[in-house]
Amino acid sequence: MNTTDFLTVTAAICPERDAIIFEGTHISYAQLQDNVNKLANSLKSLGLQKNDVVAMLQVNCPECLETYFACAKLNLIYLPLNFRVREEELHHLLNHAEAKALFLGTRYEDPVNKILPGLPSIKHVITLDVRRAGMLFYKDMVGSFANDEVITNIDDDDITILMYTAGTTGLPKGVPLRHSGFVSYVLDNVEPVNPDISEANVLTVPLYHVAGIQAVMAGIYGGRTLVLMRQFNVTEWMQTVERERVNRAMLVPTMLKYIVENPDYNKYDLSSLKVITYGAAPMPFDVISKALKLMPRVKFINAFGQTETASTISALGPEDHIIEGTEAEKEKKIRRLTQSIGKALPDVRVKIVNEDGEDLPVGQVGEIVAKGARIMNGYWRDDEKTRQSFTRDGWLITRDRGWIDEDDYIYLMGRGDDIIIRGGENIAPGEIENALTSHPKVEEAAVIGVGDAEWGQVPIAVVTLKKGQKASSEELIEHCHKILASFKRPKRVIIVDELPRNAMGKLLKNKLREQFGNS
Repeated sequence: MNTTDFLTVTAAICPERDAIIFEGTHISYAQLQDNVNKLANSLKSLGLQKNDVVAMLQVNCPECLETYFACAKLNLIYLPLNFRVREEELHHLLNHAEAKALFLGTRYEDPVNKILPGLPSIKHVITLDVRRAGMLFYKDMVGSFANDEVITNIDDDDITILMYTAGTTGLPKGVPLRHSGFVSYVLDNVEPVNPDISEANVLTVPLYHVAGIQAVMAGIYGGRTLVLMRQFNVTEWMQTVERERVNRAMLVPTMLKYIVENPDYNKYDLSSLKVITYGAAPMPFDVISKALKLMPRVKFINAFGQTETASTISALGPEDHIIEGTEAEKEKKIRRLTQSIGKALPDVRVKIVNEDGEDLPVGQVGEIVAKGARIMNGYWRDDEKTRQSFTRDGWLITRDRGWIDEDDYIYLMGRGDDIIIRGGENIAPGEIENALTSHPKVEEAAVIGVGDAEWGQVPIAVVTLKKGQKASSEELIEHCHKILASFKRPKRVIIVDELPRNAMGKLLKNKLREQFGNS
């Protein structure tokens, strides 16, 4: 089985059911299947072949789903790009992936036109919104081809999606995800389409993120109606849930915070909600506590996973969000709710190992490693990073530290590397450090993540200046504004005389976290 079967089966069982609702437009499963086949035939006519990479640069929209499934039918590799990256990073991603075609939203045309001469692999640019000279137009492509079914020989272990995720060096790593990875998750964790049961799932998580893709795969296989929003806006989200009688939602903690703390919360009827899945960043206890009180009928699920694992590998279920029992039982529940990422899902194995890769007993802190059918085989065109990311016996090193209790609940104790997760977005400290040291007055820079009630984590920078130089924090932050995407900019810059180092000269970021982690 491969991911194209999700759509084929659901379209056959529930052809008239809404597959997508987007800004007042309703697209049935039959229409979605037709559009996918038309686009697949169009892409085939361009001469694209197996394993060619097709990139998408656009906010959430139906075209993202149609393009993915059209690519999957042709055994092409779909590359959803983070629409918030700057030109330099976009240039690197497209060249590293050797993308052959690029689907492009209007708002991103200017930066792409600037870098296009330096992208020799791209043969076709397809605009999504407006016709442009010298480029193909999405509506023309779909409108000019028949909806004949496309038959391609697809192996379950063929790569279907290429996603880039931040690394500690600042250069994103390409993660090839296989059909079998998504199939493994979906078959073990999602109820298949039922002609008598319909659900609506509001989707605001960006589709360049693995959580967004996971929601699409689960939604299509389960015959759900995907209520797409371009981007999250708290008022629009509540209006959408009320209007479309939404049953399911996936949120990052920041989104849930905005919802439960919104002064107009009680003006909206959100009673249709049955399940809210959250994850991608630490959840403040006061936020989830308030959500549990405001939404007593909602089942909350804390999902933990990585791009490298194709989707969720562990979950804290609805029963773990019910704080009842004796005082000791309540204390245990609260500890799990605030610190645990739940139990491993059925199709993956998770364990804790020491620095030598040896298994650690219950309660002992070490590296969290994972193994299973949907774990990536390695990074895209990077043997060295691949070698560094697996144990000798093939377990993925997640770079998260933690421990497992006697009931198999997994507890996080922090990142094993320096990655900062701000509102679900991965931020590489090295990229911010490079930006700061490009300032002529800065000698050294170290960036750490600190807890934040709104975003989960935010980056702050600690810098030293060159001898005889003077600079303000505001000046250095403004310098970062010119170089970095908004979500990567440091919230604070702290100027010190020297950075802490050990006898070997290694920077001690743990000392910085101790000193500035609560600032």
